[in-house]
Amino acid sequence: MTDASPISNSMQRIYQLVDPGSFAEIDALVEHDCIHFGADRRRVSGDGLVVGHARIDGRPVGIYAHDAAFLGGSSSRMHALKITKILDLALKAGMPVLGLNDSSGIRIHEGVDAGVQFGEVFYKTVRASGVIPQISILLGDCAGGAAYAPALTDFIIMVRDKSTMFLTGPTVIKQATGEIVSKEEIGGPILHAVTTGLAHFLADSVDDALEIARELLSFLPANNCVSQSSSQPADVSGSSAIAKLIPQVATQPYDVLDVIGEIVDDRHFLEVHRLFAPNVLTGFARLGGLTIGIVANQPKVLAGCLDVASSEKAARFIRFCDAFSIPILTLLDVPGYLPGLKQEAGGIIGAGAKLLHAYCEATVPKIALVLRKAYGGAHPTLANRWATDLTYALPDAEIAVMGPEAAVAVIFRRQIAEAEDPIAHKARLAAEYRDAHASAAYSARRGYVEALLPPDTIRPTLIASFCLLASKIDGTPRRKHSNIQL
Repeated sequence: MTDASPISNSMQRIYQLVDPGSFAEIDALVEHDCIHFGADRRRVSGDGLVVGHARIDGRPVGIYAHDAAFLGGSSSRMHALKITKILDLALKAGMPVLGLNDSSGIRIHEGVDAGVQFGEVFYKTVRASGVIPQISILLGDCAGGAAYAPALTDFIIMVRDKSTMFLTGPTVIKQATGEIVSKEEIGGPILHAVTTGLAHFLADSVDDALEIARELLSFLPANNCVSQSSSQPADVSGSSAIAKLIPQVATQPYDVLDVIGEIVDDRHFLEVHRLFAPNVLTGFARLGGLTIGIVANQPKVLAGCLDVASSEKAARFIRFCDAFSIPILTLLDVPGYLPGLKQEAGGIIGAGAKLLHAYCEATVPKIALVLRKAYGGAHPTLANRWATDLTYALPDAEIAVMGPEAAVAVIFRRQIAEAEDPIAHKARLAAEYRDAHASAAYSARRGYVEALLPPDTIRPTLIASFCLLASKIDGTPRRKHSNIQL
C-alpha cells in the first residue's frame, strides 16, 4: 500500500527546524525490500524515514527524521542505507548532520538484514566524529540497536515526558529478569540528563528541542577545517561587578554563572550537561565575537569539587572543543577532588586522568583564570602549566597544594595542639602559610601565572589574549592516537 500520511509528522518537524523553503529530500521513493511476516504488504514511499539536506541560519546541514506512524518508526535496512548516504554526503560537503530520532528499534521483520546494515551507520558515525558536528534530537522512543546511533553522536537533546532511550524494553526485561519497570525508569529523559549523562540537553517540548538544536549549531563550525574569525565587538569593556559576586570567604558558595555572565558577550551562555554533574559547568559562549568553550567549577554545588562524573563530563567537552578548534576558557574555584570511599572506589583516579589527558592533549588555545582558589591535584589538572597557554588569577586568589588551614593542620599538628589558644595559633599559622605559599601574588612572583587581573580588566584581557592565540601553532607527536584512560 502507499500512503503519504506517515511521513507528514517527520516532514513537519524538519520544516520547523530548517530555514523556510530550504529542505531538499533525497531517496523519497525508497521502499523496504522485506517480504517476510506480511511486510511486503506494508510499504510506503520513503519507508518512514525522511532524509535530505537543508539550511539552518543560512548554513547547509544534513538531516534525517524517523516517523513513528509507520511500523513504529522501526529502523530497516533501507533506513541504514539512507542514513549512511546522508553521512557520506555531509562528509563531502563538510556540513553538520542532525538526526530526529523516533524509533522503536531495529525492524524485527527484517531480522539480521537490518541489524547488519546498521553496523555501517555506526561505523560511518564514528568515522565522521570530530570531522563534522553530529546532533541527535530524540522526539520519542529510541530503543534497542537504534539507541547506539545517537549515543555515538556529539550531542543528544531529549524532550521531557516524551523521549526515551534504552537497549532492552520493559517487556524483554520482565521476561529476562522478572523486573517490572517503565520506559521512563530505564531510559527516560530525567535518567539520562541527571544520572547517565547521555542527554546533553533536556527540552520542555518538541519546539524547545528544535530551538536548542538551532542555538547549539550557531556556536559550532560546519566542520573541523573551518577557522573562526577573530573580529571584536565594539564593546570590550570589563565589569567591576565580578568583585562583588565572589565572596572573600573561601568556603562561601556563589553561582559561577553570574561571573560568566559578566565576562562573555551579551551575557549569553549555552550550558551543556546542565543537570549532569553540576559541580562543574561546561558550555559555549562568545567572547569578543569568538566562540569559546567554558569549563568552570560551580562553588554552589559540592563546593565546586572535581568528582568522577564531572571529570568525565569536562573531559568529553574539552575533546569536542579541541576536535573543532574551539578555544577553551577554564574558570577555577576548586578545593580539590571530592574525597571519600565512594569516589575512590568509583574510579576517581582514572576519571581525573581522563580530564588531565584531555587538557594535555588539546592543542586549541587554552586560558585559565583562578577566581578564588585552586587547591590540590585539581590545580595542575585544570590549569596545568605546560598544557595551558596563559594563566591569570584575581589578586586575592589562592593557589596551593591544599588550603592553608588544612596545610598547617598537618605541618603544625603538635604545635597547634600544645598552644595556649589552639584556634588563634592555627589562624596565625594559616595566614603565614597563605602569604608564604598560597597567595596568587606568590605564584605570580614565581611565574606560575602571567598576571593578576583586577575584576574590571578580566573581559578585555581575555578578549585580547584569545585574539593573540588565534593563530596558535601547535601539534601533537606523530602517532596513530593517544591512549586515553577510558
